[in-house]
This record gives sequence, structure tokens and C-alpha cells, in this order.
Amino acid sequence: QVQLVESGGGLVQAGGSLRLSCVASGRIFSNIAMGWFRQAPGKERDLVAGISWSGSYTYYPDSVKGRFAISRDNAKNTVYLQMNGLKPEDTAVYYCAARTTASISYSRDAYSSWGQGTQVTVSS
Repeated sequence: QVQLVESGGGLVQAGGSLRLSCVASGRIFSNIAMGWFRQAPGKERDLVAGISWSGSYTYYPDSVKGRFAISRDNAKNTVYLQMNGLKPEDTAVYYCAARTTASISYSRDAYSSWGQGTQVTVSS
């Protein structure tokens, strides 16, 4: 099992930027694809960025494409989410998730480990 701890959330004005970090521990950080999900009140938890183990493949839905960027540093067991051009509709709790395979999945059910979440609030 992988333990995940997110950090970097906060309050930012529309148009601003934040960088989220997720540090993994508990097992060898190998052949693990990672994802960032978000959940707003009353809504589903949706994938906003995914990255393969190698970092060669990434995925973004249209809602964040061109504004968000996921990256990873396997030597530090850390995944990042750089968020630029933030909008009020980006307000949500952001979760880091891991799945024990090298490839990205769009389904939250494919991820077996989750962080506790970090709040991102974008004011207009």
C-alpha cells in the first residue's frame, strides 16, 4: 500500500497559480501511475491530470488542458500539479491517487491509494 500526503492548496484569486505536491511512502515507488482528482461539493470526484510511471504519458480533460501540468520526480517519490490561470470553477478538494500499474486510468476505481486531500479555493 502507498501512503500519500498532499500539500500546496490554499486561497488564490482568479488568474493566479498554485502548485500542489504529493509525497508517497510505504512501498517502493515503482511502476505506479499517479493521478490528481478533484471534488467540488455535490459533485463527482473527477480526474484532472494523470501521469504514467515513466512520465512519458500524461492526460488532461478539456476543462484544464493548457492550464494544468502534472509532473513527477521518482527519485523524490513526489508528484506535482502546477495550476495556472485558475478559475472559480476550479475550486474543490484536490486528491492525489496512485495505482499499482505503470499506465494511466481515467477511472477513480482503478486507483487503490488516496491522499487526504487539499483544499483549493479560487476567488473571483
